[in-house]
Amino acid sequence: MPLASDSSAAAHATGARLIVDALLTHGVERVFCVPGESFLAVLDSLHDETERIQTIVCRHEAAAANMAEAVGKLTGRPGVAIVTRGPGATHASIGVHTAFQDSTPMILLIGQCARGHLDREAFQEIDYRRMFGQMAKWVAQIDDATRIPEYLSHAFHAATSGRPGPVVLSLPEDVLSDACAVVAGAPAYQRVAASPSAAQIEKLRELLERAQRPMLIAGGSGWTPEACADLQRFVENWRLPVGLAFRFQDTLDNEHPNYAGDVGLGINPALAQRIRDADLLLTFGPRLGEATTNGYTLLDIPKTKQTLVHVHQGAEELGRVYAADLPIVSGMPELAAMLAALLPSSADALPWSGAAEEAHRAYLEWRKPRPIPGDVQMGEVIEQLRAHLPEDAILTNGAGNYATWLHRHFSYRHYRSQLAPTSGAMGYGVPAAIAAKSMYPQRAVVALAGDGCFMMSAQELATAMQYDLHVIFIVVNNGHFGTIRMHQERHYPNRVHGTGLTNPDFAAFARSFGAHGETVTRTDEFIPALHRAMEAKRAALIEIRMPQEASTPGATLEQIREQGRKLRGE
Repeated sequence: MPLASDSSAAAHATGARLIVDALLTHGVERVFCVPGESFLAVLDSLHDETERIQTIVCRHEAAAANMAEAVGKLTGRPGVAIVTRGPGATHASIGVHTAFQDSTPMILLIGQCARGHLDREAFQEIDYRRMFGQMAKWVAQIDDATRIPEYLSHAFHAATSGRPGPVVLSLPEDVLSDACAVVAGAPAYQRVAASPSAAQIEKLRELLERAQRPMLIAGGSGWTPEACADLQRFVENWRLPVGLAFRFQDTLDNEHPNYAGDVGLGINPALAQRIRDADLLLTFGPRLGEATTNGYTLLDIPKTKQTLVHVHQGAEELGRVYAADLPIVSGMPELAAMLAALLPSSADALPWSGAAEEAHRAYLEWRKPRPIPGDVQMGEVIEQLRAHLPEDAILTNGAGNYATWLHRHFSYRHYRSQLAPTSGAMGYGVPAAIAAKSMYPQRAVVALAGDGCFMMSAQELATAMQYDLHVIFIVVNNGHFGTIRMHQERHYPNRVHGTGLTNPDFAAFARSFGAHGETVTRTDEFIPALHRAMEAKRAALIEIRMPQEASTPGATLEQIREQGRKLRGE
């Protein structure tokens, strides 16, 4: 706000006030933070804008960063987190890394030491350009308050244009508190994206017209509801089977007859074979990273056996691992709009007619639950969850074997109903669900977490209660780090070490925060517990107790252990 003590008060403001003005200019509606002395001036300026910017105070900076990343995923607009210097920034780095690997627009603002103290290893001093240099699109420090509008404008443009990603800005505390002349602010940012050329679209048509066994993989960031609808028209016109990239399963309605399943960890072997057998592979959006390519084994490097069309928002991703026959730099809405208008010469004469339906039948067979050890059948639980949640429900998860049941058996019907880290970050699902509920209080939001994953962000139950956010948290408790134990048994069978966990009574833990708590030990207990949680009118937690032997939907620990023995020649 203007400084009343200044004779030219109308023309002066603090750097912190310029930060808040820039956030308002660029459409920011909420920020996530853990308060710190290095940015008290920003908190003071946010105090004057509580009706336009909601400040959500978290219990850990990692959660604040993950919440900002989740907002970026949900909306395509940068989520914003503000943390203090040193420990606050290092805690928040996990969210920045997730945003980078997941191509999510995000802005992290970090309070910094006063300029006069820099380069002395002052209290909590870190050079953020060096720290975040490889995990952000742009890292900068604002040393001149009059340039704040310029820096914030560039930050929002950089985060959203080309391949989206995180931007980190360091804010020395004296820059935030000092008075400065008000400068004209930049207009609201505009997303900048390339479009395919007419020649590239015509080449794509020629490749499709010549193909015998085409396959499409879609996903990645940058989609919109309109772009997803255009993509659906394209696959219907060309009768293409569609796989969706790892943790982007909400790009197409999973009940659509052209949907072939998710292309990621634990891929359906039939789908993997369909991709290997394709003569034309269209990839719209994914980077074709390690998870989507099954550890870079699904496709040959650098030249794929299939004719490859690779469309991505960032030119730097094209040819990075796979040398495409037709590389195209394009935003997904721009691409999809042109694809929707692309029609085959004769839809009735397509040589792969019936392939999409066959692929969808294989997917439906794959998602049927298989029996696992114990009294809780997780496949059936996920089926029940699917049947009792509205189609626009948002589901979140972090990393762990528990998520394989969700990815395999849940049906995503609505664009932006899946929030999960392709980076494999644990502790993501709980804060992501809280952010989602703060954005869309009218939508059902469910977070799935393993016991290890949940305890990495369990303190954020307090945040859900503080802001009256009615998230349902489902904790799958098997008393160990299940994914690591699985790999341990495969590589070092019967040498279990460092993967066991001691846990609280999770339902009682939730009740200690004032949340609703339930414990499920049998499959038939889940739906009544879910209904009570949905009717609780507050945050709720359902603990599902599982035996350790139930490792994945397709293998027990003993079966994995036996694989390990065979690998070792025992």
